[in-house]
Amino acid sequence: MNQFEALVSLNMVAAIGSTRLKKLLEFFGKPQNILNAPADRLMMISGIGEKIAGTISTFKEEALEKELKEAGKQKVKIITFTDAGYPENLKQIYDPPIVLYVKGTFQAEDSRAIAVVGSRRASYYGLSCAEKFASDLSRRGFTVVSGMARGIDTYAHQGALKAGGRTIAVMGSGFNQIYPPENKDLAGAIARAGAVVSEFPMDEMPLPQNFPRRNRVISGLSLGVLIVEAARNSGALITADFALEQGREVFALPGKVDSRHSFGTNGLIKQGAKLVSCVQDIVEEFDTDIHAGMHARIDAATGTENRLTALDEKETPAPALTCDETILYHTLSRQPISMDDILEKTHLTHSTLAELIVRLQLKKLIRQLPGKQFIRNH
Repeated sequence: MNQFEALVSLNMVAAIGSTRLKKLLEFFGKPQNILNAPADRLMMISGIGEKIAGTISTFKEEALEKELKEAGKQKVKIITFTDAGYPENLKQIYDPPIVLYVKGTFQAEDSRAIAVVGSRRASYYGLSCAEKFASDLSRRGFTVVSGMARGIDTYAHQGALKAGGRTIAVMGSGFNQIYPPENKDLAGAIARAGAVVSEFPMDEMPLPQNFPRRNRVISGLSLGVLIVEAARNSGALITADFALEQGREVFALPGKVDSRHSFGTNGLIKQGAKLVSCVQDIVEEFDTDIHAGMHARIDAATGTENRLTALDEKETPAPALTCDETILYHTLSRQPISMDDILEKTHLTHSTLAELIVRLQLKKLIRQLPGKQFIRNH
């Protein structure tokens, strides 16, 4: 069994995930060694209990052969995180998928991607805005990423397709279980104009616990996430949380204050997410070359010197901060610091610190690095 086959096999073992795999690889060196290890040795690794260890040690190569045959039959390509074709944006997150099943193709321009997500039970306003924003983003050269769910996701994909742009759908199930089933034709159209992606084996059902994992991939593939509509407990808010953890931009479309469809988006805006009313509000965050050139021309015309300034570590940032936000901000520097060290220095509770981190990330004052480390933004 080669490395590719071993990684696909390990991905078929439920509950391993990239975090546990990293620990296993650190101990065993190669994925083939993990599959050949006895259960008692596997259980020496933190997070590997008896059930997971037993499933790994009893894995049958026949299951792998069946998986590869089924993927080939459906023209689904399988790539691992060690392959050159693995998306660069996704590779940078803390817990990238071990394996991606892909129908369609990834292209270099997909690194310039924006996720458009929202409620499954969306209003007409939300659906029309999702389609329009996706179309406008496509015309400006962005790849539109979404989850192919009912509602906002479906209209986002359709908007990109109507504009002749690229779009990527991330599923929470395997390719033998397209969900929702009525989007099977849409999945085919997306594959022809971009890619349909899943980290789950071919026969994986659309289980509820799969969708948060899917959401981290949606944000991980993207430079930023636009939340079009979201109710109080919408899964789209989970995508926004992942985006913040991954250092992505978060955008939100405002809605009526008395609409349950807009509770989540309006709440994000109150916390500091960027309010958008047109696609230019998103584009300007990423077209840095245009802004750099504009500032250079202004400096030349006025005779001023173009210079970069950095916040001194004791300088209060421009946005107004609460007392606790100020404490957290001054605890951080441009050297990464872990959550545990922050708790020790600030004496804040874990829940309070988690909330403060979200607030300062939305205000773009701090950012998270891999391994739950935090630094000030430049």
